[in-house]
Amino acid sequence: MSSTASAQNGTWRNWGGNVSARPAREVTPASAEELAAAVRKAAEDGLKVKAVGTGHSFTSIAATDGVLIRPQLLTGIRALDRDAMTVTVEAGTPLKRLNAALAREGLSLTNMGDIMEQTVSGATSTGTHGTGRESASIAAQIKGLELVTADGSVLTCSERENPEVFAAARIGLGALGIVTAITFAVEPVFLLTAREEPMRFDRVLAEFDQLWAENEHFEFYWFPHTGNTNTKRNNRSAGPEQPVGRLAGWFEDEFLSNGVFQVANWVGRAVPATIPAIARISSRALSARTYTDIPYKVFTSPRRVRFVEMEYAVPREALADTLRELKAMVDRSGLRVSFPVEVRTAPADDITLSTASGRDSAYVAVHMFRGTPYQRYFTAAESIFTAHEGRPHWGKIHTRDAEYFAGVYPRFAEFTALRDRLDPQRLFQNDYLRRVLGS
Repeated sequence: MSSTASAQNGTWRNWGGNVSARPAREVTPASAEELAAAVRKAAEDGLKVKAVGTGHSFTSIAATDGVLIRPQLLTGIRALDRDAMTVTVEAGTPLKRLNAALAREGLSLTNMGDIMEQTVSGATSTGTHGTGRESASIAAQIKGLELVTADGSVLTCSERENPEVFAAARIGLGALGIVTAITFAVEPVFLLTAREEPMRFDRVLAEFDQLWAENEHFEFYWFPHTGNTNTKRNNRSAGPEQPVGRLAGWFEDEFLSNGVFQVANWVGRAVPATIPAIARISSRALSARTYTDIPYKVFTSPRRVRFVEMEYAVPREALADTLRELKAMVDRSGLRVSFPVEVRTAPADDITLSTASGRDSAYVAVHMFRGTPYQRYFTAAESIFTAHEGRPHWGKIHTRDAEYFAGVYPRFAEFTALRDRLDPQRLFQNDYLRRVLGS
């Protein structure tokens, strides 16, 4: 285990560049036992403790002025059980490494988000999700957890062992302990056929229920200042495997979606008046395409253009009204929004503080290019989302507090009571958790 002062003037920054912190020291444990020792030492020194993965959260959920735990030595597959169809993986393992390792074993997660840079513990602790009619978030695929609690003990939990902890810790916000290993359900690797095509905004909303019902995974992007969307339907396929060609993939996924899009955002940030015209061009740049590949190559895509993001889960039946209100707000506001709005869905799950806990949900994500003022847009969007009892993504920008969450999460008190039991001295507290969970 290494313990050092924080590098680069002691300042840690997240991927989006909107959060920074100056921890007193950083610790890089190589085992759950070393991590437990670091937790006990922090408590002796009167320091708070937080773990951070790749910093892809836009909130300050991982920020601390105490001890910052970096899990990059806690990586790799610990166990693979083909009888139970589970994989146990160290908490600091990046999703991209897990996906590739599973594919080599002829296995796959059932569903995943649209990027795979995060660590498995960071992604699950904040509720990272993809889109799915029946298949839910990454955390909903967890079968067991190992975590270090505030007294320095190593606790394991599952549906049978410490089930009350399992119910909450799958999306634990770093408030209940530090996750050291996760056991996921897996299945034999399968093929997905992706069908991407442009579609008018009004048509998507009019046909949304049908598009959702007819596809295992449906999502779309709406380009503000236009009536255009780009839709994506992913469904299981018997094959044959027909991946995107190397040249076509580079042109659309790297050159257009990252390179040209980056330049367009630079222009839009410098001259905001050009953004509506750029949006109209961008919304027509990607043509329809169909391809078939293994899951992680279909679900995920590279995201090299940096941004900040707010995302809310609203009841699925409220999606059309939410989007119409959002479009009307942008149209009348004079705002200039260069990033598309992303829309996905998830079925209800049984995780205490999952954004889909107890209700079928639709996710609406708004973004702004890094370095562009975003507060006015996000504030206006948030007022629309909260009017529909929206639940913000725990790792994305929002202004809600514990009082609000107690009203939109029926099991909120269950989570806070468990936190009182596992961390009564608030060793894992920071400003973000104080706001969203209360003191």
